[in-house]
Amino acid sequence: MNINWNFENSYLKLPKFFYSNTKPEKFPKLEVLLKNDDLINLLNLQNHDFDIFLINSINSKNLNSFSQAYAGHQFGHFTKLGDGRATLLGEHLNSNKERFDIQLKGSGKTPYSRNGDGKGTLKSMLREYIISESMYNLNIKTTRSLALLKTGEKILRNGYEQGGILVRVSKSHIRVGTFQLTYLSNQKENIKELLNYSIKRLYPELIEEKDKYIKFYEKITENQINLILDWQRVGFIHGVMNTDNMSLSGETIDYGPCAFLDEYNPNKVFSSIDHRGRYAFINQPKIAMWNLARLGETFLHLIDNDEQLAIKKIEEVLNKYEKIYNTLWLNMMKNKININQNHKNDINLIKELLDLMHVFKLDYTNTFIDIENNNLKKFDFMKDWNSKFQDRKKLNHKKEDINNYNPKIIPRNHNIENILNNVEFGNLEQLKEIFIYLKKPYDESIPEKYRQMPNEDEKIHQTFCGT
Repeated sequence: MNINWNFENSYLKLPKFFYSNTKPEKFPKLEVLLKNDDLINLLNLQNHDFDIFLINSINSKNLNSFSQAYAGHQFGHFTKLGDGRATLLGEHLNSNKERFDIQLKGSGKTPYSRNGDGKGTLKSMLREYIISESMYNLNIKTTRSLALLKTGEKILRNGYEQGGILVRVSKSHIRVGTFQLTYLSNQKENIKELLNYSIKRLYPELIEEKDKYIKFYEKITENQINLILDWQRVGFIHGVMNTDNMSLSGETIDYGPCAFLDEYNPNKVFSSIDHRGRYAFINQPKIAMWNLARLGETFLHLIDNDEQLAIKKIEEVLNKYEKIYNTLWLNMMKNKININQNHKNDINLIKELLDLMHVFKLDYTNTFIDIENNNLKKFDFMKDWNSKFQDRKKLNHKKEDINNYNPKIIPRNHNIENILNNVEFGNLEQLKEIFIYLKKPYDESIPEKYRQMPNEDEKIHQTFCGT
C-alpha cells in the first residue's frame, strides 16, 4: 500500500499577505536519521517505505508548500519576521479528520530569512526532537517531531557543522506575531479574516457564539496559563518567549535555547542572548500575560466599537486569569508535595521550601522525589521545614496519587549535550537508550545515571538557537 499526504491547505485561502510560496532547498544527500513511529501511526503514514516517501516529499516540485509571515516582540523590541528557515509542506488530515501542520525546519532560505542561510544544524534540530518529544511524554502540550534528517552538507556556525532538517508537526503555526503583522498593515479586514479563520480552525465551537472574539481571547488566555503552569511544574525554561514564539494552539513551540532546571534558581536563564533575564524561569507567567496583552491589542475594534470599553474587556480577562493562575500554581505545588485541602499557611510552606531549595542549590526535580519518598532527613537544613510539612500532611483528607506531577527523568542539559556530540560522530546508542526512559518519565524504573544532577564540570550554563 502506498502512503501519501492528505493535504488540505486552508491557510492558503487567506490573503497572500500572510505567506509566501516557497520550496525546500536541494540538499546533496538527504538521510532519515530518526523517525517517530507513534506519530507516523497517528498521521496514518505507516509504511515500510516511509523514509523514501519523506525524502521524495521534500524534493517534490508538486507540493503547494509555503512559509508564513508574522512579526513579533523579540526581547521587547518589535520587528517584522516570518519563517526564515522553515517551509510548511501542508496541512495533513488523518483518518479522524484531525488537521496537522507538517513543517520542515532548517530547509533553507525563504523571503523572511534576512541575512541567514535558513538552514539548521543537525545538533540543534536533534535537540528540538528530543525535548519536544520529552515534553509530549511529560503530558505537556507541544509541537511534535515526526522525523530528523541529515542534509549531507556542512554549514557554517562557530565552525562547520552537519546540517539537519526537523519535520515538525503542530495543530497550527498561527502565532501572536501573526496577528501583530496583520495589525501593522492597518488593514482591518485582514485582521477580521485571520481572526475568523483562527476561531474556525482552533476553536470551532465558538464560531456561532455571541461575543465570539472576546470568548476566543479568553480561551487562548486560559490555554496559555495552563501551558505555563506545566512548564513551571517540571522546571522548563523556554528561553525565547517572544510574541512570535507563542502559538495560539496552546502548544510549546520553537525549542531554541530552552533547558530544564538542575539546581533550583528562580532567576535562572540559559539563553546566551537573554542578558537581562527577561525570560528567566520566574518571569515566564508574567511574560505570557504581556504577550497576551499584545495579542488583545490587535483586534480591539472587533471586541467593541468603543476602544476604551474593548481595552477594559481585555484587561478583565487578563486580571481574571492572573488570579486563576496564582490559585492553580499553589494547587500544583501542593500536588507536587502531596498535600490537599486548604490551609492559610500553605503558601508560606511552599515559599519556604523554594527558598531553601534556592539557597542550598537543591535539584528541582530530585527534591520533589525526595519529598515523595520521605527522604529529606539527609538534609540537616531541611529539618525544621520537614517538621512543619509532616504536621501539615496530617490535615490531608486522603492520600492522593501524585505520579503525574513529579517526573523521575527530564532531558537534563548535560545528558543531551553528550548525546548531541555522540550523534554527530555517528553513535546513536545513548540516544536510543535515553529515549526508552523519556517515553515514561513518571516511571520508578529510571536508571540512576539519568536521575543524577550534573557535577560542576558537567553543568551547561548557556544554550544557543543554532541559527
